Parts: sequence; C-alpha cells; structure tokens
Amino acid sequence: MSRSLLAAMRRRCLLCCGGVVGLLLAACAPGARPLGGAPTTEALPPAALSPMPQQLQFNWTYKDETFEANGEGVVRHAPRAKARLDFFLRNGMAGGYAILVEDSLIVPGIDLVRRFLPPVPLLWATLGRLSLPATPDTVVRMDGDTLRADLGALRGRDASGADGRAWRISFGGRALGRVERIEGGKVVEWISRRRNSTGHWELLYVHEQARRRLGITVTDTMLVERFDDAIFRRP
Repeated sequence: MSRSLLAAMRRRCLLCCGGVVGLLLAACAPGARPLGGAPTTEALPPAALSPMPQQLQFNWTYKDETFEANGEGVVRHAPRAKARLDFFLRNGMAGGYAILVEDSLIVPGIDLVRRFLPPVPLLWATLGRLSLPATPDTVVRMDGDTLRADLGALRGRDASGADGRAWRISFGGRALGRVERIEGGKVVEWISRRRNSTGHWELLYVHEQARRRLGITVTDTMLVERFDDAIFRRP
C-alpha cells in the first residue's frame, strides 16, 4: 500500500473520530428550554463592577473527569474592567493566577488555572459584570421577579430554537443570577450567582460538554482605596 494512501486513510480516520467525539460531546449538553414568562419591554438591569475597588477572598473547588483540586483565593478588581484572580492550592502548594482586562485574559505560568476558568464573557459574569459579544436580536420576558433575556441571531425565536450561538441571561430582582452559552439549542456551559445564608456570593461555573465544574464561595469582601496598577500588567 502506498504512503499517500496510508496518509489519506489516517486523515479520514481522524476526521471520523473527531466527528464521533463531537457528536458525543453535543449529546452530553442538555437542551435549552423555551424562554418562559410574559413578554416585557423592561430594560435589562445594569450589570457592572463596583464603582470602588474591591478585594474578595474565597474558597474554591474544581472537578472534571480526571482531576480534582481545592483551595483558597482572592479576586482584586478595579472599576470598569480590570480584575486579577489568584488561586492557591490547599496545604500551601503552589497555585496560579489570571489577569482580566477588558476582553483580554492572561494566564501566566502553569496551565492549572487556565484549565478550569470559564471563557472571558462568563468569567466577567461570575464577578457580576455583563460583557457579551454583540448580537442582532434580543427577546426579554418577565417571570415573577425574574427577568430573562435571550440574545443571538434569534429570527423571531428564542435561544432554544436559534441557529448557532446564543446567550441566556437571568436577573433575580436587579442582580445578575445566571448566564448560559447555548449552541444549536444545547446549553454548553453556564455560570450562576446567588447569595448564601451569610450574605456572601456562591458562584458556580459548569461546562456541560467537558464535565468541568468550578465552585467559588466568597468569604470576605473588602473595599479598598486603590490597587497598584502593576498587579494587572502582563508579566
């Protein structure tokens, strides 16, 4: 058998395997439900960082199909669109950090932190800032005190029937509560935010297809006068 024929067969095998894996991953993602509630013309509440610099201490846990870890961490964010997230492994082991400025995410050093962080729009959403790509259509509905909106190329439908990528946003009262990334009617990944009994934020990121889960419990929130800009710079 010629080398060219063998190479062609290998390429075909890889393409087939990749297609099967893609189908299996898609099957793991739950279908998006139709957007509930009554149509409304109410505007989406503002979702932005605190106007004062803040430092949040937290505990975190991470799990996927092959790896588990937990520890402590701190988020330092400045007004508008700057944040630094430091993760420390339990038992004093080394961790890692990430710098988030506008739409840029920098994760220096080892890949531990990059492995479990959500993409930039969802990472901002965990901190309460809504920064999604521009979309042509928006559908907004009110269900009790919950305001939900679907964004994407909806063509008169909601995200459950949209072609390609769409986003679903939920507000509980005035607070951002959940953001979902939907592909072809499937909920691929999402974040949720809620207050626990102590009044602190419980944050959760789940990637349905990759079976990844990052949970963050804020333990302390402190306003600060300012941060040194050096902590937000690329190393």
